[in-house]
Amino acid sequence: MKLVLASGNAGKLIELRELLAGSGIGLVAQNELGIDDADETGLSFVENAILKARHAARASGMPALADDSGLCVDVLDGAPGLYSARYAGMHGDNAANNVKLLRELEDVPDAKRTAHFTCVLALLHGADDPDPIIATGRWPGRVLTAPRGERGFGYDPVFLPDDGGGLGSAELEPALKNRISHRGQALAALRELLFPSPCGRGGRRPSAQRFSKGG
Repeated sequence: MKLVLASGNAGKLIELRELLAGSGIGLVAQNELGIDDADETGLSFVENAILKARHAARASGMPALADDSGLCVDVLDGAPGLYSARYAGMHGDNAANNVKLLRELEDVPDAKRTAHFTCVLALLHGADDPDPIIATGRWPGRVLTAPRGERGFGYDPVFLPDDGGGLGSAELEPALKNRISHRGQALAALRELLFPSPCGRGGRRPSAQRFSKGG
């Protein structure tokens, strides 16, 4: 099974490929096929994920997987949220986004710096698929007062997850981060929908058959 990933984000591509290792699912980034980013005009992570997947599927003629994710900070009423990638103005300027976020929270005490990452994955058989497969993940924590760590991407340097053993997201070993992060949770949910375990509750529909050759 080969899918086009509706993103040109190198960090996402690496994480998703690692998370899908051994599943029989291969990913090719849309920018490798000359496909530009879709306009993210949705009002939720779910809407944007579907928009991006439809755009990539239509342009490529392939099944498409899209990830829409972001950091939601409680004291900022959920910002940066949908605009996480372009919070400081330019899309994908991670350093500027982190600087702006820390500036916005400069006088906010630790107890009120709670936040969470959200990830929504949308998988479409084709551009006109009326029944997308949706999987989600949520990773709670809080925003640090200064960047920590050299790993990850995006807001990882300023995020302290609740389940990270005191380590920031950018300090975690990749294998651990992939298991506990919002994206890791969403991928685990997606794999269960596609390939339900015999003792699990998955299998709401024979999803894997739709994405196999000739499906």
